[in-house]
Amino acid sequence: MTFLDKFKKKKQKTAPVKNQGLSAASVEDKLSQGIVSIQDIIAPSAIEVDFDHIKIGTTYFRTLFVSGYPRYVSANWLAPLINFDHSLDVSMFVYPVEGRSILDKLRRKIAEMEAEIKTDLERGRIVDPGTQAKLEDAQSLQAELVKGAERFFQFSLYVTIPAESLEELNQVSKQIEATLGSLLIISKHATLQMEEGFKTTIPICTDKLMISRNMDTTSLATTFPFTSSELTANEGILYGINEHNDSLVIFDRFTMENANAVVFAKSGAGKSYMVKLESLRSIMFGAEVIVIDPESEYKTLCETLDGQYISFGFGSQAKINPFDLSAVYAEGENELNQKILSLHSLFKVVMGHLTPSEEATLDRALVLTYKMKGITPDPATQQNEPPLMEDLYKALTGMEEAEARSLADRIEKFVRGSFRGIFDQHSNVDLSNPFTAFSLRDLEDTLRPVAMFIILDYIWTRVRKEMKKRIMVVDEAWYMMRYPDSANFLRSIAKRARKYYLGLTTITQDVEDFFATEYGKEIVTNSSIQILMKQSPAAIDKLAEVFYLSEGERHLLLAADVGEGLFFAGANHVAIRVVASPEEHNLITSNPEELLRLAEEKRKKIEAAKAQAKITLTPNLPPDESAFRIETVTPQNAASPAEVASLTGNFRE
Repeated sequence: MTFLDKFKKKKQKTAPVKNQGLSAASVEDKLSQGIVSIQDIIAPSAIEVDFDHIKIGTTYFRTLFVSGYPRYVSANWLAPLINFDHSLDVSMFVYPVEGRSILDKLRRKIAEMEAEIKTDLERGRIVDPGTQAKLEDAQSLQAELVKGAERFFQFSLYVTIPAESLEELNQVSKQIEATLGSLLIISKHATLQMEEGFKTTIPICTDKLMISRNMDTTSLATTFPFTSSELTANEGILYGINEHNDSLVIFDRFTMENANAVVFAKSGAGKSYMVKLESLRSIMFGAEVIVIDPESEYKTLCETLDGQYISFGFGSQAKINPFDLSAVYAEGENELNQKILSLHSLFKVVMGHLTPSEEATLDRALVLTYKMKGITPDPATQQNEPPLMEDLYKALTGMEEAEARSLADRIEKFVRGSFRGIFDQHSNVDLSNPFTAFSLRDLEDTLRPVAMFIILDYIWTRVRKEMKKRIMVVDEAWYMMRYPDSANFLRSIAKRARKYYLGLTTITQDVEDFFATEYGKEIVTNSSIQILMKQSPAAIDKLAEVFYLSEGERHLLLAADVGEGLFFAGANHVAIRVVASPEEHNLITSNPEELLRLAEEKRKKIEAAKAQAKITLTPNLPPDESAFRIETVTPQNAASPAEVASLTGNFRE
């Protein structure tokens, strides 16, 4: 090979390569030049780092670190910091430490402190109390670590305070330091490390300061920050004020799995007050309210809202027929059979215990009673006029069995006896009013469970007939729980209410009667909202067992004032204080002293109105067509005729 050949080959190797163009990455880099990135968009316009604060944009920040902790702490001890009335960024860092190395260090430290104490005793000096306390703590921790009951950790706590001005930052910093000082916590400024302190408290999980303190498992558990529950939603009604942090408890019961609620409280604790307030506010949001009122506590509220107040008694015009059908046909359901089953439960409450033979006879009589009215399981026949209790009585007396005669005797008092006219006529009650209250005050105690059952059954029949947003309140529900059949019926409503857009509220003061059967516990289980107010010492143990109350919650319920208690909504629960405006309070209060005062004020207004205007009635008119004629009015600011009429009503002089 000649020298020239070598040169030619070398020239071929070094020949220039044709241009293949730019790569995709290079093109992207070229195109991205000059375009604003996400970092450019979110970055502040300027960052100013001072020795005692940092300014990002227009906001000032200051970071505090905790260098000293109290000797003894309890659960919720950081609540004043968590609930502080200013925006704070709080960061906690927990570092697990290997137990073996800690035990070696503890052993050496204990030996040093024991030697120091021994030396002081030998020289006749007084033992340093601080050293003695440290020795006891170290020995206790050593014993727990050896047994494996405790683990060892390093704990860091930092607080960053944001503010719009330097003056506000200094003021809030002093308040934070004072709050921490009241907890025996020593806090200091992260002087000359404000940038590192700010980075430590942003959510990147990086501790730039590394100022920690030794803690065991028990002490570390007390620092858990989520001690304050809040129940503040964007929709719903105001139930009261959260006593933990003074926030508003705003909640919509219809957003839960079911809208049922149970209320437990001793007499005079404010349970009816709270439910009346909830009913008043729920109506403003389009809900209909139906109340079973044993003591006529809802009368003033009902009349003010222009509601329908239905009083049951011997002279009452309101009637409910327990044999009414809903006339609603659902696939796979037999309406007539369900009504007969409901009537079985009702007549067990009316008649008492039934033998199997008596139950079979009653079942045949009920089927025959509906059949005589042309009503069969065919939905088309269920539009016919329903039978009455008298029809059942006739069916029983026409049967040959001895049991039929006995059953007829037990319901005869409702058809021909002293209780005639209460439950043996066709229904004339209309539930179209947004607020309907059924009063049972004029009924004897023996009739109240029967009346509550019949009213509940009637309401349930109408609820299934037309679906609306409704709340049904059963006050003094322990009446129903005394009888297994009525308790079972109430339990079935609680289970099925969600399907018909109904929220069932049960109120009781007799805890033992309510939980006497499993039905009471099932009602609580099927209620997403539970409200516990002031309790008596005799009932607190049973409630603590059912609701799994902590020791602190037990003491809270025992020491609660009127209108205070615990509000459970699903997994959340808060201590609540029920509050009402003065206008609402006058409508819902049941305090006898306040009721007398309000009645006296009303009487004085009527007398003042009479004194301001001389009022006569147009003569020769029937009482229901009476009209007012104002003859003379002496003062210039006297009441108008309409105002006088609204105060006085129709009366004669």
